[in-house]
Amino acid sequence: MVNERRLRSFVKESRPRFEDLLGQMVEVPSISMDSSRSGDMRRMADLARQCLAEMNAEVQVIETGGHPIVSAGWITGPECPTVTIYNHLDVQPAEEPEWSQAPFAFKNENGMYRGRGATDDKGPALTAMFAARYAIEQGWPINIRFLWELEEEIGSPHFAAGLRNRSAIPRPDSVVVSDTIWIAKGRPAVPYGLRGLLGARLILRTGEKDAHSGVTGGAARNPLAELMEVANACVDARTGKVKIPGFYDEVVEPTTNEIKDFLKSGFEVRHFKEAYGFRSLRVQDPAEVMRRIWASPTFEIHGLSGGYHGQGVKTVVPGHAELKVSMRLVPNQVPERLFALLKKHVARMNPDVKVEREGMLHPFRGSFAGSYVDCVKRAVKAGFGKDPAFVREGGSIGAVVTMQKTWKVPILFIGLSLPEHGYHAPNEYYDWGQAAGGMKTFAHYFSEIAKMGKA
Repeated sequence: MVNERRLRSFVKESRPRFEDLLGQMVEVPSISMDSSRSGDMRRMADLARQCLAEMNAEVQVIETGGHPIVSAGWITGPECPTVTIYNHLDVQPAEEPEWSQAPFAFKNENGMYRGRGATDDKGPALTAMFAARYAIEQGWPINIRFLWELEEEIGSPHFAAGLRNRSAIPRPDSVVVSDTIWIAKGRPAVPYGLRGLLGARLILRTGEKDAHSGVTGGAARNPLAELMEVANACVDARTGKVKIPGFYDEVVEPTTNEIKDFLKSGFEVRHFKEAYGFRSLRVQDPAEVMRRIWASPTFEIHGLSGGYHGQGVKTVVPGHAELKVSMRLVPNQVPERLFALLKKHVARMNPDVKVEREGMLHPFRGSFAGSYVDCVKRAVKAGFGKDPAFVREGGSIGAVVTMQKTWKVPILFIGLSLPEHGYHAPNEYYDWGQAAGGMKTFAHYFSEIAKMGKA
């Protein structure tokens, strides 16, 4: 069904407009967690609507009670299979001092597209959109819909409310999520599982204000020191082993065959360290590193605040302190249960510490076999010239679990980002090689689904 010459020509001709649209999107600072950016979030939704309408899609901006969802589609006919492509257009903050440019000033350096959101997830979203336009122009018997969310980076708190609008967001036959990372450049990776996430703040106030340590030290409680003690009681800093009683009770370990598939993926510890700038790791064995980042739960410390953070040493005893933590969860761990275990453990260690939950996402495990998976395999091979590795993803995408519960349809992943692209990191970028291969991949996937027909 795919005329390769015609597809290559379409991809080449699409490049200028793709780069123009990506530049416009990157320059909208759609930081969903920043309440002062509500105007920018609305501007992002309007720009997304314009992009899809330009492609002759029917578009609606769905109100959710939070930031909106942009829903769009091309309907060929009720007898045709319907696939929904999910992406998100909100981004992480960009306050790191390591940025070599203004993060929301798009730069195109000969096919390297720099700026916050370029790879996570605006570039992949536009890549899939151009491929959908090609499929529809070819008259293939398929219905294609897009869901572009604006709250993924804050856990998708209103996504379920948006899905309840059945007329604007109808149930598809299958879903493809394009928001994941390959193992390495030239090594396509298709995840079939995501870790869940549970965030929390541990807050301790022992005084009304900071006090002079020379006058009060020794008698005054130090909330920073006490929270460090609590942190040590939760996780072994050197090994990463979680010390909360009952934490591992429901964990489903990866099978021997899964570990073998992980090892076939081409994962290299050296490249992993280089891509993320690590000087050393807790472990060096490739199988163990993959198990830890894809299929094992974690407890991480993200920040400790309180006291003095300026230059030099200011000798104060803080009046309050706060510890920011999160847990990545795997099947069959339940976030609600893990939060209860955390609160109980912290109360046992220090009853004065207040534990507040900050976001919660359930883990997801899909399938790496079946007709839809076969379509993904063939599409990725056609787009990038190599068979994909089937792995798990260490991150979390809240909308995936919501779609699974709401629609109960197959959910597949075709991610296009690379480790060096800088997910959530300074100097984020996307590149034309991944975009061009991605357009070919998605075009082939739409062709495969059209040939498969409606189930």
